[in-house]
Amino acid sequence: MIELPVISAQETKKRKPDWLRVKLPIGPEYTKVRRLVDEHKLHTICESGNCPNMGECWGAGTATFMILGNVCTRSCSFCAVATGRPTEYDTEEPSRVAEAIKLMGVKHAVITSVNRDELKDRGAEIWYQTVVQTKALSPDTTIETLIPDTKGNWDALYHMIDGGQEVVSHNMETVGRLYRMVRPQAKYDRSLEQLKRIREAGKRTKSGIMLGVGETHEEVFKAMDDLANHGLMILTLGQYLQAYQNAFGSSRVYPPGYLCHV
Repeated sequence: MIELPVISAQETKKRKPDWLRVKLPIGPEYTKVRRLVDEHKLHTICESGNCPNMGECWGAGTATFMILGNVCTRSCSFCAVATGRPTEYDTEEPSRVAEAIKLMGVKHAVITSVNRDELKDRGAEIWYQTVVQTKALSPDTTIETLIPDTKGNWDALYHMIDGGQEVVSHNMETVGRLYRMVRPQAKYDRSLEQLKRIREAGKRTKSGIMLGVGETHEEVFKAMDDLANHGLMILTLGQYLQAYQNAFGSSRVYPPGYLCHV
């Protein structure tokens, strides 16, 4: 096993890598995506999550659309999306997302959403219509849906994933021990069960774990085993910007980008 260095938060603050300096978004592709998002009144996780790579991705003509509004009913500690009581429920949103994806001409579309725990169907109908209408306009485009936790509403889950998407992703985000801090309204075992049911429904399953928030190597390996035992097919390991002690209760900070999208 490779031993990775542990760097204090104070040391990390002093060293800012060159790649952290983000260039201003420019270029025709960025302008095209910007126009489509604005004209179709769409949300993207790129904007709502304050992603520093937005200019680079939009400049390459790609974006991850976020449906069901811009306010989430969850308060995950790592996420920059606004938390609150959502008021938006737009039945015309699926057609606008589908039209934007067609105009972008992307080969692989990624769609995600906020959590809508206040809705009886957790937003499943909007999910279903978005995928179905996107497929109708862009039949050759593959679709990856990054779906939220349905809180054990399995009928909602099955409707959510029944639109014809090729990949269904649900991120575990972290190891079981850290769920109360990182995903306070979620449950580790429930997310595993959701992924298992998605796989049993015949879908290609995907999940992700972020590293550097206080987990041990053994806990990561345990999470990998748990996911494999629940039928997961694709796993990504990534990292957000540096974790602070006051945010996650840990002073362990790994070097930036030490393991990303494996």
